[in-house]
Amino acid sequence: MKIFDNKTLTELKGLLNRRENKILSPLATRNEDGVRRIPDERLDSDYRQAFSVDVDRILHSLAYARYIDKTQVFYLVKNDHITHRVLHVQLVSKIARTIGRFLNLNEDLIEAIALGHDIGHTPFGHDGEHFLSEICRDHGIGYFCHNLQSVQFLEKVERKGEGWNLCLETLDGILSHDGEIHSEKLLPVAEKTFAALDSKITAKKNDPKTALVPMTLEGCLVRMADTISYIGRDIEDAIRLKLIHRSDLPRESVSLLGDTNGTIVFNLVTDIICNSHGKPYIAFSPDVSEALKQLKCFNFEYIYMNSLIKKHTGRIKKLFEKLFETFFEDMTHQRKSSVIFKQFLKDMNQHYIECHQPAEIVRDFISGMTDQYFLGLCPESMRPVVSDK
Repeated sequence: MKIFDNKTLTELKGLLNRRENKILSPLATRNEDGVRRIPDERLDSDYRQAFSVDVDRILHSLAYARYIDKTQVFYLVKNDHITHRVLHVQLVSKIARTIGRFLNLNEDLIEAIALGHDIGHTPFGHDGEHFLSEICRDHGIGYFCHNLQSVQFLEKVERKGEGWNLCLETLDGILSHDGEIHSEKLLPVAEKTFAALDSKITAKKNDPKTALVPMTLEGCLVRMADTISYIGRDIEDAIRLKLIHRSDLPRESVSLLGDTNGTIVFNLVTDIICNSHGKPYIAFSPDVSEALKQLKCFNFEYIYMNSLIKKHTGRIKKLFEKLFETFFEDMTHQRKSSVIFKQFLKDMNQHYIECHQPAEIVRDFISGMTDQYFLGLCPESMRPVVSDK
């Protein structure tokens, strides 16, 4: 029994697309402009708009489900209130969509970029990323960067190698998010193509210092929101774990931004709205930008490089090396009993297997692991002990 009218739904989609021209900023990205690497005729009769489809595809990806047990900053700590990767991407999405609403930007594109931007993160956060990057470089497959891996997963690994065929604008925002780089102002570099996207990926893989700039204002906004979402949240987590005290925060930053996550987020969001509305860029005011930069320096020195949270890094590094070499040998000798064959490569698209070197396949397998799955594959005698906090 037919319960809906395709024609009516398609007309409603057209109505939504036309409404964008009335309510969105002239600088915003339109759903009608979304372009996919592979034309998909099935979407012609889909009533969802282009970037809304991307959001749904990312949410239903296996990599998104694994966010739940991916480290944000603090790992091997028993504390249910410490931020994990899944909460981080939700906070980025919420903050960016809030700002985007005031700037009349495309909230669907913002959400798609935000939810997908950390899909490629390794187990154990940035530490894991650095360890895996060293190993990848030693195996001649270039540097490992989580933003590159996010695109790799969504385009070439998900759906058993078929990928999700996301829009260029979504993939570009994910690739270019680089939230660790401080920027006072971001001006999008438009007119990108999939060829340009692929070129940027290659350049970044060869030189991780390669600068990447989003092609849309929405991408620029998510990049700024990434910093807003983690800067105060990491401070609250560090205070909860007794690594720092609130009184330790730099006075100059506190005077402008506040000393709690709530006030820091509110003040940064307000500043971006006031300095970006109607402008062809996303920007902080100079004073707020400097206060944020000081706060990032504080976090780096007193939180991210704190010896108390680095006590397991040596062992984690050895475990990355151990697992990589184990699975690399399994690939080289075609040991079909190995978990990399029985789970990761089971039913994998032949095109993926033929187009990736053994080291690249191992990279994809390990980088997609959750923290607990990673540890479960390691020799029990080598596993670090989880601490209570």
